[in-house]
Amino acid sequence: MSEGENVKVAVRVRPFNGRERARNAELIVDMKGPATSLQNPENRNEEPRKFNFDYSYWSHDGSKEMPDGYWAKDSSHPNSAKFADQKTVYEDLGRGILNNAWEGYNSTLFAYGQTGSGKSWSMVGYGINKGIVPQYCEDTFKGIDEKKAAGSEIQFEVMFSMLEIYNEKVRDLLNPSSNTAGLKVRQHPKKGFYAEGLSNYAVDSYESVSSKMDEGTTNRTVASTQMNATSSRAHTIVGIKFIQKSKNSAGEETAKSSVVNLVDLAGSERADSTGATGDRLKEGAAINQSLSALGNVIAALAEKSEGKKVRVPYRDSVLTRLLKNALGGNSRTIMIAAISPADINYDESLSTLRYADRAKQIKTVAIVNEDPTEKLIRELQEENEKLKLMLESGQVTIDKNIDEDVDDMTEEEKEQIKKELEEDYKNQLADHGRELAEMKKSYEDKLKGAQAGESLHRLIKDHMERRKVVSHILNLNFDPQLTGKIAHFVDGEQVKVGSGREGACEIKLGGPSIFGQHAVFSIQGDKCCLEKNVSNARLLINGEPCTEKTDIHHNDRLMFGTTQLFLFINPSERDTKKDWAVITFEDAQEEIASNAGFDMKKGNKSKNDMMLQEDLMSMLPAINQANSMSEDLDKKVRFDMVMVKPEARGDLKGRTEVYVKVTNLETNLNWFWTKQKFIDRKFKMEEIFQKYQENENWQIAAVEDPFLEDEKADVPVGCCKVWLKSLAFGIGVKGVEEDYEIEGYRGEDVGILDIEILPCDTKGKVIAEDSDDASILDPQELVGRDMSIFVNLKGTRGIPAKYTKMYAKYKFFDEKEFEMTKPVSTTDPVWNSTRQFAFKPVTKELINYLQTSGIIVQVWAEQKPPEIRKKINTRKAIEKWDLAIAGANSTNTNAKMVDPERQKLLMENTLLKIKTQRLERKMGHFKHLLDEVKKRKKQAISTRIVQGVYSAPSDKSAEDWYEKIGKMKFKVVAKDGSKQQPQPNDDIADDIFDILDVIESESKTCVIQ
Repeated sequence: MSEGENVKVAVRVRPFNGRERARNAELIVDMKGPATSLQNPENRNEEPRKFNFDYSYWSHDGSKEMPDGYWAKDSSHPNSAKFADQKTVYEDLGRGILNNAWEGYNSTLFAYGQTGSGKSWSMVGYGINKGIVPQYCEDTFKGIDEKKAAGSEIQFEVMFSMLEIYNEKVRDLLNPSSNTAGLKVRQHPKKGFYAEGLSNYAVDSYESVSSKMDEGTTNRTVASTQMNATSSRAHTIVGIKFIQKSKNSAGEETAKSSVVNLVDLAGSERADSTGATGDRLKEGAAINQSLSALGNVIAALAEKSEGKKVRVPYRDSVLTRLLKNALGGNSRTIMIAAISPADINYDESLSTLRYADRAKQIKTVAIVNEDPTEKLIRELQEENEKLKLMLESGQVTIDKNIDEDVDDMTEEEKEQIKKELEEDYKNQLADHGRELAEMKKSYEDKLKGAQAGESLHRLIKDHMERRKVVSHILNLNFDPQLTGKIAHFVDGEQVKVGSGREGACEIKLGGPSIFGQHAVFSIQGDKCCLEKNVSNARLLINGEPCTEKTDIHHNDRLMFGTTQLFLFINPSERDTKKDWAVITFEDAQEEIASNAGFDMKKGNKSKNDMMLQEDLMSMLPAINQANSMSEDLDKKVRFDMVMVKPEARGDLKGRTEVYVKVTNLETNLNWFWTKQKFIDRKFKMEEIFQKYQENENWQIAAVEDPFLEDEKADVPVGCCKVWLKSLAFGIGVKGVEEDYEIEGYRGEDVGILDIEILPCDTKGKVIAEDSDDASILDPQELVGRDMSIFVNLKGTRGIPAKYTKMYAKYKFFDEKEFEMTKPVSTTDPVWNSTRQFAFKPVTKELINYLQTSGIIVQVWAEQKPPEIRKKINTRKAIEKWDLAIAGANSTNTNAKMVDPERQKLLMENTLLKIKTQRLERKMGHFKHLLDEVKKRKKQAISTRIVQGVYSAPSDKSAEDWYEKIGKMKFKVVAKDGSKQQPQPNDDIADDIFDILDVIESESKTCVIQ
C-alpha cells in the first residue's frame, strides 16, 4: 500500500426519463466492456469521444421489470448481455467497500453527475431495487450476525452519522436544530478535518440504519420545502463507522476501525456561459464553490500522481476539507459517475466524463486502523497535554500532518492557518474529553443513548399508520426522494394553516408569502373545504387561484404561498377506487404553468419548443418565489419572465430562451437577467430570507444585495439583423434607402439603424453598381478574387428618450470579439464607426456567409434615472402591477411590432430586380452579338469576345467587344470532320469557343473545334 492505489472509477448510464422522451431525445452514449463513448449530436460524422474506466455500466435498456418489481436482464433484448442491474453494481463496488471495512480500511464512495442523471438510483435505489448503501448496510449486519452465531468473541460497534453541505454550511441532518448557523469544520493533527459536534448514533441493525436515514431525509425535506432549496445544490454525506474490538495475543483489547463515507454530490450542471459572467455578486461562485473546489483538488492530485509538484487546495471549500482523507489520504476510494443517455444533455455528460477521467489518476494510501484501546486512550490523553502546552505558550506550529504543502505557503497563509488551528485546538480539548468518555462507554450504553431517540422512530411508525385513515396533505418536491416525506393531518372541524406569527395554527408552514393565518380547512364528515384566511394570500387549488371557499378532493394539488406544494389525501375517497393517477412535482408545476397561460401541451412540438416549455415550467415557480421574497422583505423589485428570440439576444441562430425582466418599482428602471444569473441570484435571496425568517440580522449593503441591480449597468435597447446577400452580387446595403428597424426584446420597433455595408476595392474605393466588378450573376465568380467590404455604422434615430450613453456592437463573419462604437449621450447618437474588411482571396465560406447570413447589430445604453423616486410598498405595488397587466392583456397594444422577415424580403426583392435588370442587359448584349456575327458573316468568334460581352456591365463596354469581331481569324472544322489548314498569323486558334448552341440557327455549315 505504500505505493498507493488509484481511485476506482465507474460510469453508469440510465434509461431515458419522461422529459427526454417528451423531447424525442436521441441516444448518444455507447459502452463496450470498460469503455464509454459519447457522440457529439451536433456533428454525427465526428469520431465519438472515448473514455476508459474500471467499469462502464450499461443500464439504458436490455431489462424488464420482474413480478416482484425488480429490474433484471431481458433475455429477449439485444442489449440484455451488457445490462447492469443493482446487484451487479453492488458486487463490483459495494462488496469491495464491505471487505475494506472488515479489514479495517477507511473507504469512500462518491456519486457524481448532473441532477437527474441517476446518482440516487445507484446509491440508494428504491423498493426492492436497492442501491449500494442499503445493500452494504444489510450485508454488514448479516456478517456480524454470522460471526456471532459462529461463536466469535469480537465485539462489534456500528455508528451512523448524516450531514448536508449547502452553500458552504454544514448541517447535522440527525440533529438539525443543534446549530442553525452550521457546524464548524475543524482540523485534527492526525484525523484531519471533521465537523465539530456532528451526531453519531449507535445502530444495531439495518432497520435502525434505515430509520436514521429516513429521519435525516425528512429533515432535509423540511429545509427544502421551507426555502425550495432543492437537493440539486446540496451534498449529502452518510458516515458509517465500524469498530471491531477483540483481545490480541498480549491480552490487550484492540480496536480495528473503519469509516465509510457515502457521498451523494450536488448536481454537476455546468454554469451557463452567459450566466453570472460579469455579475457583481458572483453568487454562482458561492453556491458552486464546493464542486469547483473538488474539481480543482482532483486536477491537482492527478498532476501530483504524474510526479508534478503542485499544491492541492483542500482548504478552498468545506466539502474538500471534509473529504481530504478520501481524496488523498487514508482511504480506499471509489467514484461512480452517472450520465444521461440523451443528446440534449451532451455538454453535461461530457463534463462528467472528463471529471471522472481525471479522478481515476488519483492515488490514495490506505492503512489498517488497528490499535490497542489503552494505547488509543493514552495517546488521546498525551495529545491533550500537548495541545494545552501549545496553546499556553502561543506557539502553534504547522507540520506536514496538518498541511503537506506548508513549505510552499506564504507567511500570510501560514499565519491564517495558525489562527484557524488555535481555535480548532481549543475546541479539540473539549472534544477529547467527550471522546475519552465515549471510548470508555460500552456499546450497550451507546445503544441505550441512541434508543432514547427511538421514540421518534415509533412516532414515525404511528404517523404512517394514521395516514391510512385520516385526511392529510403530503409534500411534493423537486427531488423524488424528498416527496411524501412530510404529512400534515387535516383532522377536526377546522384546521388553520399559516406561519403561526399571528396566532396558533394546526399546520405550521414557512417560506415566502405565508401569512400568519394563511388559509383554513373546514371538515364535515368526509367532506373537506379550503379557503383563504387573508384576502391577498396566495393559494392555488389544482393550479388555479382560490377566490372562494372550495370543496377539495383526493389527489387535489394545493399551493400555499410560493414554495409549499402539497397533495391532498382523503383515505375514504381514495379507497373507493384503485386507479388514481400518480401525481409528481412536475405534474403540479405543469398544471400551474398551464393555468398561468403557457402552452404546456406536448404533442407535435419541436425539440426547441419542448426545451422552451420546460424552461417556462421550471422558471415560473422560481419567479413567483422571488417576487414573494421581495414582497416580504419590501425590496421594491418585481421579477417577470420574458421570452427572448435569438435575434433579440444578438445571436444569428438558436432557440427562444427565457430571460427575467427585473423592474425597480420606485424608478421603473428595467434590467434583463439570463436564466442562470437569476437562479444564482435567487439562491442568495433565499439565504437572506432564511435569516429574516429566523429573526436574524438579514440587512445587507446595496452593493451586495441580490435583489438589486446597478442603476448604471448597461441594458440592451434592441437588435437589428442586417442581411448581407446582396454583397455576394456586388450590391451594397444602405440604411439611408431602407429603414432598418431595431427590435426590442418583445419584438417591438424601438428605433431605426443607419448603416452602410458596401463592396469596395482593396484601396477602399466603393465599387459602383454599373462597374465591371459589380456585374455578377453567380456569387461563385467571386471565389479566388480579392475583395473588400466597407462597414459604416452611422447611428440610430427614434430611440426612446429614457436611454443615454448609447453604443452599438457587432461581429462580422468569423470574428470572435465584438466591435464596439464609442458611447454617445444624445437620443439620436451619431457614431460613424467605419471599418474595412479585406479578403485576399474570397473563399467559399465567405460567399456562403454572405448568401445565407447577416450581422446582428446590438444597441446598448444606460438608463436615465428619474428625478423623483416613488415611495411604495412592494406588496401593494406588485398587486397593482398584476391588475394593470390583466387590464393591458384585455386591450390592444399600440406598439409597432417588427416583422422579422420584412428586411429579408425587401432585400430579396431589390436583389431580384437588379438581377433581372442585369440578365435583361446581358440578353440584349448577346442579341446584339448575334446580329454582329450575322452581319459580318462570321461562323465562329473568340472566347475572349464572348466572355467580354458576357461580363460587360454597360452598353459601351459591350460595343468595344463587338468592334473586335471583324479583326479575328479562326480555324474551323467542317461538319464532315475534315480540317482546313490554319491561316497565317493565326495566333488565336487556341481561343476558339464553341457557341454552337447560341448561333447554330445563324451558321449551318461549320462547328468550332
